[in-house]
Amino acid sequence: MGGIFQCLGRQMPPQYKVLSEVGTEAANKGGFLWLPRHPDRGKDRHRHRQHCPRHRDSTGTGTGSGTGSTDPHRPAPWLKSAFAYSGDEYITAEQRDLVLETWDLHCDRNGREHRTADMGCKQLVLRRGQPYSITLRFSGRAYDEGVDKLSFNVETGPCPSETSGTQSHFATTDCPEESCWSAVVQQQDGESLSVSLCSPPDARIGRYRLTLETCTDYQGSSYQIGDFILLFNPWHPEDTVFMDDENERREYVLSQDGLIFQGTSDYIYSIPWNFGQFEDEVLAICLKMLDINPKHLRDQNRDCSRRNDPVYIGRVVSAMVNCNDEDRGVLFGRWDNRYEDGMSPMAWIGSVDILKRWKNFGCQPVKYGQCWVFAAVACTVMRCLGIPSRVVTNYNSAHDTNANLTIDRYINERGEQERQSWDKIWNFHCWVESWMTRPDLGAGYDGWQVLDPTPQEKSEGVYCCGPAPVKAIKEGDMLLKYDIPFIFAEVNADVVYWVVQGDGMQKQTIRSSDVGKFISTKSVGRDSREDITHNYKYPEGSEEERAVFEKAEHQKKSIGEEDEGLHLRIKVSEGANKGSDFDVFAVVNNNTDEERVCRVTLCARATSHNGILGPQCGLTDPVDIDIEPRAEKRVPLRILYEEYRDKLTQDNLIKVVALLNDHQTGDILVAVRDIYVENPRIKIRILGEPMQNRKLVAEISLVNPLAVPLNGCVFVVEGTGLTEGQLVKELEEPVEPQAEAKFRMDLMPRLSGLQKLMVDFESDQLTGVKGYRNVIIAPQPL
Repeated sequence: MGGIFQCLGRQMPPQYKVLSEVGTEAANKGGFLWLPRHPDRGKDRHRHRQHCPRHRDSTGTGTGSGTGSTDPHRPAPWLKSAFAYSGDEYITAEQRDLVLETWDLHCDRNGREHRTADMGCKQLVLRRGQPYSITLRFSGRAYDEGVDKLSFNVETGPCPSETSGTQSHFATTDCPEESCWSAVVQQQDGESLSVSLCSPPDARIGRYRLTLETCTDYQGSSYQIGDFILLFNPWHPEDTVFMDDENERREYVLSQDGLIFQGTSDYIYSIPWNFGQFEDEVLAICLKMLDINPKHLRDQNRDCSRRNDPVYIGRVVSAMVNCNDEDRGVLFGRWDNRYEDGMSPMAWIGSVDILKRWKNFGCQPVKYGQCWVFAAVACTVMRCLGIPSRVVTNYNSAHDTNANLTIDRYINERGEQERQSWDKIWNFHCWVESWMTRPDLGAGYDGWQVLDPTPQEKSEGVYCCGPAPVKAIKEGDMLLKYDIPFIFAEVNADVVYWVVQGDGMQKQTIRSSDVGKFISTKSVGRDSREDITHNYKYPEGSEEERAVFEKAEHQKKSIGEEDEGLHLRIKVSEGANKGSDFDVFAVVNNNTDEERVCRVTLCARATSHNGILGPQCGLTDPVDIDIEPRAEKRVPLRILYEEYRDKLTQDNLIKVVALLNDHQTGDILVAVRDIYVENPRIKIRILGEPMQNRKLVAEISLVNPLAVPLNGCVFVVEGTGLTEGQLVKELEEPVEPQAEAKFRMDLMPRLSGLQKLMVDFESDQLTGVKGYRNVIIAPQPL
């Protein structure tokens, strides 16, 4: 009998007794052994695994392959052709334990197949509903399908349970089941076994623990073989975030950089942004954000059980990107041009630095953000979790605080602001669109949904907004979830100007086409602007538009500007550059067959992009003009650099108001235009042939356009695949007027393909100056 154990390098345990000398000889040749009945035999299976000395957890380490451990004091596996007798039962030696020796989760291969290989973490990251393969290697003998049973257990969250969808136990089968977790044996090569596992397309996203359970008859072992992260899958037709166009998936899920549109409706420009959703640590930070959100802290099981729903995830992310609910959110919003104790919102060029600062400072809010920063960070988080997303800019965006779909403005006869209104018109406002189905709303509302993380108004007691179907906004379906009336007003509200005359009388003029113009996002695969206004509203003045307003219970009071006797607009001369003087004009057209006499006044004030007015920087005296029939006349206003230099905010915006009083009819016309004062250009030159894992030199320069030196000059350079984090260049000397600041920086591209190198410049006189250069990196030769 002892020979059985000696051949395995073990001593026969004392509880094994030889029945007879014949039995000893038979045992050495393949006979009978006696084994005491296990005390837990026949009891609850999980209880048996806890107490049975044959059940030991073995944990993998490193990159997904690990080694199972065995207890040196446990009985050795049964030899072939031997029998064991347990109480009143005989067990053949083919039924000895199946012992897992090593395993491989194939992180690299699975990552490539699941389009997560670029993620900076060293663990398995998967997309739900898509199979993935692992390899198991057993010790002592191979897996025998007729004898051994393999099953897996997956768990997510602190309180996993099958009823909440956060735990599943499933055995290997012949074919996968799409509606639940499944495992299929793919291939066997000796003691190695390849198994394909698959999650259902509606599985909860998040961090999972994976356990293998082997069972031979009544004896079995449990091995914890690692963790993995599960994401939404826009490539799977049954996933609620499925997007069927591959080019759009590349842009809205995989692209790590992009453009955000800013400026004014009359001067649209873009800034580069590094979303960096696959950068090192970003995925872990996004999961951390989910795990500290107030809903999770209130009810962990319920929160984790709802993480299969992109609508729920979208509301959580919208709330957590801002910190207004004192919920340890990511960004602190500020709009008063006082950013000394933090970073100016204009200085950011990417989300990665913001998210890492938030994590490194113990989830304390990062100072400071404004709408495009909030939207860009939310876009990073949503793309990281697998939900197609894009940043959208709405020009002349209304903030309607009293929900009456009108924005009231009060000015005097000189065009100056007469009183403050809580309602505002932002010259632009950014939010996020995320792609998902809306089974909670019925047919017709799938597709792009608005999420706005900028804290403006509360939704269900929390500073978040959306997801609101873009289709519902266009159709005026105000009663659907979530927050459609607020977003509807942002793109549709009427602007009512009240002109307060000297005697206190107020005259009303309505500008119904001012709000919701040139709604913009980056084009798919190109650095150009796509106008998506038609997704949000019907053409101004169309029958469909009027019907939508009736549905929204708002009677639109429209005045056709071109049919007025007089028409007023504002025109800007070329060269509205920072450091220069420039002209603006009130342009008056007489559309009648009679001569008209009117009085025109122009007023210019610095303003912020959210509509808050600053000091005056230009004003004309009232001018009386005679206009011939069908003629045009201009009234100029010269805006001087010395007047606006110390009054501009970092938004570089000046609001010009023109006021016209028609002497014949008594009508008052108002024209308003926001003027962006342009920063100088940053020039970026790439020296040499760009190639993966080979040094690359970038030359970066900027000319000081001002009449004063620039002090405290700092360039910040960043680009996914081009830089490791941010590169900072501080200039030791001031940049004199009209002088050029120039430097060179070494880069080591680690990713091939089209990449963006982004640059931000900051100084005491010029802030938020942006530039970028597309760089095509050739792959490293094999």
